[in-house]
Amino acid sequence: MRIDTKLPKVGTTIFTVMSQLAAEHGAVNLGQGFPDFPVPERLVDALGRAMQAGHNQYAMMTGIPALRRAIAAKTLRCYGWAPDADTEVTVTSGATEAIFDAIHAVVRAGEEVVVLDPCYDCYEPAIELAGATAVHVPLDPATFAPDWDAVRAAITPRTRMLMINSPHNPSGAMLSAADLDEVAAILDGTDIVLLSDEVYEHIVFDGARHASVLGHPALRARAFVVSSFGKTYHCTGWKVGYCIAPAALGAEFRKVHQYNVFCTFAPAQHAFAEMIEQEPGHYEGLGAFYQAKRDRFRDQLLTTRLTPLPVPGGYFQLVDYSAVSDLDDLAFCRWLTIEHGVAAIPLSPFYADPPAGQRLARLCFAKNDATLDAAIERLQRL
Repeated sequence: MRIDTKLPKVGTTIFTVMSQLAAEHGAVNLGQGFPDFPVPERLVDALGRAMQAGHNQYAMMTGIPALRRAIAAKTLRCYGWAPDADTEVTVTSGATEAIFDAIHAVVRAGEEVVVLDPCYDCYEPAIELAGATAVHVPLDPATFAPDWDAVRAAITPRTRMLMINSPHNPSGAMLSAADLDEVAAILDGTDIVLLSDEVYEHIVFDGARHASVLGHPALRARAFVVSSFGKTYHCTGWKVGYCIAPAALGAEFRKVHQYNVFCTFAPAQHAFAEMIEQEPGHYEGLGAFYQAKRDRFRDQLLTTRLTPLPVPGGYFQLVDYSAVSDLDDLAFCRWLTIEHGVAAIPLSPFYADPPAGQRLARLCFAKNDATLDAAIERLQRL
């Protein structure tokens, strides 16, 4: 039987490829972005109690009321505005599902979605499956700052959505309040919907505050804002996130969500509701927790031939490997994994058109000190 693929540009994701390569060669895996330290004890205990209490069947399609109320209260605490827990908050099976649902809720065949490169690799396949086209606008290759004039120039009558991501994966760059004002000015007077990927919202450093679309009235009125419990609570394998959107957009979002997964892992929803309400210090202290790891890892990298770039937020460290190799990033990351036992992620899969001569790789520092120490010991031999 002949199969005409709907995703001709898609193969196995680079994260799967590099993690498999790391396993095959016994490499320290700093590629895929998952912590290797424990989930908060209160959260694990709450999950067990929820299962013992019988919360093991389908949850409400929109998410259990206790969790939606907790999310609304947390949003007020963080960003000075509370969404309506009944109509504007939807719990999803991870941020990736939320991104997929948001795109398919409003984007139609023949339309365009503007994305800022480099961008996370799930964006374009979701756009293409909607029959739309991703329009790639490059960020500054040195600072990963947006060129808002270039974004403005990319807007056409077919543009249906603009996607932004802060703190940014893979670079850690962050958008400022002034950047959000620029976005608002670009979108003013249009029917363009904004999708803001804010999964690293609590992992910000050096006294900075995350500039959330939820804190910007003009933008939140036209936006899907996506968050991740997996990133905040060190449990990426639970695959639970949420989307906040105005009621009219949220209604369309839920139409896709209910026929995609319908609902999300019920016991975890009860556990997260308890965790948010009873231990807000966890997400409030997440920046300081990861900043200590960032600083320690950066100091260690300075003893190697790799050059670390600034990391304003998130839990990834970009390194320039120009002093080590002239290989392209895919070849370099394979070589680093096989020959030196450290797995990294190349940046080129995050681009439609990678910058010529770019020599950058992404390392994840959301790891135990022992894991990072083992990686540094091997990197010092480069």
